[in-house]
Amino acid sequence: MQTTSWRPDAIDTTVPSVARMYDYYLGGSDNYEADRIASEELLKQVPSTRVLAVNNRHFLRRVVKVLARDYGVRQFVDHGSGLPTQDNVHQIAQAVDPASRVVYVDNDPIVLAHGRALLDENEYTAVIQADMRDTEGILGHEETRRLIDFDRPVAALFVSVLHCLPDRSDPAALLRRVARRLAPGSFLVVCQLVSDRPEIRGFVTDFMADITDGSWGRVREAHEVRAFLDGYEILEPGLVEVSTWRPDNELAPVQQSDEWIEWGGVARIP
Repeated sequence: MQTTSWRPDAIDTTVPSVARMYDYYLGGSDNYEADRIASEELLKQVPSTRVLAVNNRHFLRRVVKVLARDYGVRQFVDHGSGLPTQDNVHQIAQAVDPASRVVYVDNDPIVLAHGRALLDENEYTAVIQADMRDTEGILGHEETRRLIDFDRPVAALFVSVLHCLPDRSDPAALLRRVARRLAPGSFLVVCQLVSDRPEIRGFVTDFMADITDGSWGRVREAHEVRAFLDGYEILEPGLVEVSTWRPDNELAPVQQSDEWIEWGGVARIP
């Protein structure tokens, strides 16, 4: 595994980052020793984690393509976007329409630096550093206002990030705040880690909170995520394990284990 040589002094790379652990599972190079050690330790206890991360990335690609191609969405705000990898949101959306606009949001300064370097010459894409709970700061940011027309539909993405929020941050209230700012016909894309096994929920929640110095929420149950989207129209096939959400073909990989899954789907804002 090739590792990045850039070590910003302001970042403690001895503390694992969720974004960099995800990058490691996807085969990326923007991660450090602490991220790799934590990722491997998690794999020992929950062996399906790498496959889950890969399937989640496939879900992101499919959902952006479907929203751009079939529903005419040309604006995306990706909350907790993580590190750039292959087939990013802007690449998928701009393959449908080169004028599609994407704002990436993450609180990891490494994401900001790498994202801006990658997107420096893409006038329809921006990366901003912000806490995804700061709805006013994100939607009022000068880069967001430059790119996003809030009188037209927007897809707000919360893909594999809500489990990073503790209950006191009220993920459902966050989604409602964002939805209130978007035009009718906009979309919320939501999935998070869930498990019906208490021992898995407990172990992962405690493990991730410990290694990230508290930058974690909890693994939830499916009914809790379903409640986040009460009152919205859920697109077919509903809220599901994400590898089964509109697969490209019958040979597409399906999550085989049931230790934990990424569970969610797409809601339309009335």
